[in-house]
This record gives sequence, C-alpha cells and structure tokens, in this order.
Amino acid sequence: MLNSFKLSLQYILPKLWLTRLAGWGASKRAGWLTKLVIDLFVKFYKVDMKEAQKPDTASYRTFNDFFVRPLREDARTVNTDPYVLVMPADGVISQLGAIEGDKILQAKGHDYSLEALLAGNYIMADLFRNGTFATTYLSPRDYHRVHMPCNGILREMIYVPGDLFSVNHLTAQNVPNLFARNERVICLFDTEFGPMAQILVGATIVGSIETVWSGTVTPPREGVIKRWTYPAGDQEGSVALLKGQEMGRFKLGSTVINLFAPGKVKLVDALKNLSVTKLGEPLAISTEAVVEAEAVVEPTVVAEPEAVVEPAIVAEPEAVVEPAVVAEPKAVVKSEATVEPAPEQAVEHNAVPKSDDKKEQS
Repeated sequence: MLNSFKLSLQYILPKLWLTRLAGWGASKRAGWLTKLVIDLFVKFYKVDMKEAQKPDTASYRTFNDFFVRPLREDARTVNTDPYVLVMPADGVISQLGAIEGDKILQAKGHDYSLEALLAGNYIMADLFRNGTFATTYLSPRDYHRVHMPCNGILREMIYVPGDLFSVNHLTAQNVPNLFARNERVICLFDTEFGPMAQILVGATIVGSIETVWSGTVTPPREGVIKRWTYPAGDQEGSVALLKGQEMGRFKLGSTVINLFAPGKVKLVDALKNLSVTKLGEPLAISTEAVVEAEAVVEPTVVAEPEAVVEPAIVAEPEAVVEPAVVAEPKAVVKSEATVEPAPEQAVEHNAVPKSDDKKEQS
C-alpha cells in the first residue's frame, strides 16, 4: 500500500518545480540554517564526515558545497593494474551484465532500449550492441563526484532533456524505461579498451549535473537535445582524462551508467546486484588480460607430468634387470668340472689291458 502511494506521487507531483526549488535552496547561503540542515542530513543518512576534507559541517557555506564535498586523498584507493577498470563512484550496483542486442536490464522483468538511452543515436548505439553495462546508484549518503574507470579521450557529450522520476530500487522495478526517460548527460570516450560511454542520469531534486570540462550542463532546462563534439589526441580543445580522475558531479542524486563495447571487458565476478561499492575498486578487467592469463596457465599444467613421469618409469627397469639375468648364469656354470674326470677314467681303463698282456706272455 505504501509503495503504491509513493509510486502515485511520482506521477502526480510537479517534479520539475520541486527540483528547481531544491536547487535554488541548496545554492543559498543561510548561515546557521544551512548548518542545521546539513547536520540533520548527516544524522539522518549516517554520512561519514571523517572521509571529507572538511569534516566540520560549519565550514560549508551552502548545502550544495556540502553535497559535492571532496574526500581526503587517502579516503579511496584507485586500483593501479593497467588491465583493470575501476568503479566510477561510491554507490550500489543496481544492475550489471550483458547488453542483449539493444536491450539493457533495468530490473527483474524490466528492460529498456540502448538506442533510447542514447537519445536515438543509432550510430553510437551500434558501438555497444551486445556489449556490457553496469548501473551504479548513488544514495544520498554517498560521495557524489564521478570519476573515470580508465584513461579516456572525450569525443562527444550529449545533453538529453527528460523527466525527473526518483531513481531508486522501487522506481527501477516499477517505472518503465526509467533511465531512458529521465534527464541525462551522455559522455562518449575513446579508451584503450574500445569506446566507453559514461552516462550521468538525473532525478527528482537533482539540482544540476556538471562536468569538469564544461561546468554546469543542466540547468538551464530548455527541453532540447544538445550535442558537443571534441577533437582526438593532442589537438587543441581535446579533453583527456586519467583513470580515477574526476569527470563530473551531481548536485543531489543520482545514477551512473557505464557502457562497454562487445568483447572488450569482463565484469568482475564478485560484483552482483545490490553490491555496495567504492570509488576505485575493480569494476571490470580487459579481455586481453583474461586471454593472456589462460595462455600462461595451460603450458604449466600439461608440461610437468610429461617431463617428470615418463622417463622415470621406462628407464629404471631396463637398466637394472636385463644385465643381471644374462650375466650371472654364464659366470657361475663350470663346464670344466665335468671334463676333469674324463681323462682319469681313460687312464684307469688303459691300465687294465696292460695287466692282461702280461698274463698272455706267461
């Protein structure tokens, strides 16, 4: 009953006006009132302020300053393995897995169109059909800056106007095409792992979405799709970002969706739906690294038994047994022992006739 009421509010409430009001209030300096709101927020959502560069809530002039607070340098560790892509933000894995043709899983029993997510850009969609995706939900208590999973060169940014449904477990399970309906900023990068899209999805009370290269992308909300392209490599105006480097932020909210080309990366096995993650932890590994690892393992398994077992079994019996059987009989049997009596018998036989001759003579 309560969930039905909450869902009804998603369709009834003037979400755009609520979002504008929240954005206006969050950007105002209100002295003690700002501190009070921040303190209540920290207590209600159990925000860990020990991770922040400024743990004292009185040091933030506005609620937005608090919400996009930077972390201490030692608060997160970015995995440095060159074959590993890392989590772009703190949060909870909403969904992840394979893109089935043009379909991306939103929740059990619900999927949405890859092409719709990319605002009908079928050329960009073709890059990711049958690829891999990961959706990360940033809760109110989380760190709300978004970072790079790997080194990348920005090629295109698209602002897509849309609705402002809340993004959470309840709406993901019940609002069709949620991520393809909400306001979002699509960023396409060239990386060593092929093309990668990182999409920042807005929601109710998400006052603005910003990137480090262009500042505030929204607002204003003009209701039209906007597109920016960027040169590659070292050309003037190009934007190159390093693994773990900040690329954008939410001023309240929301969700990050990563898209990877088919056959380029393998998601980390330990990650499941609703896994709690931290910025910099492993998200995926290059398929080249997986193939290399398998190629290294196979020779060691096959070679060891062949090299050790076969020579040992064949050589020892042949070397020991055959000489022992043949040599000993020839050396022990004495043929001379049977020959020696023969001359003695012959001599005795000859002696008898001699005595007979003597008798004949007498």
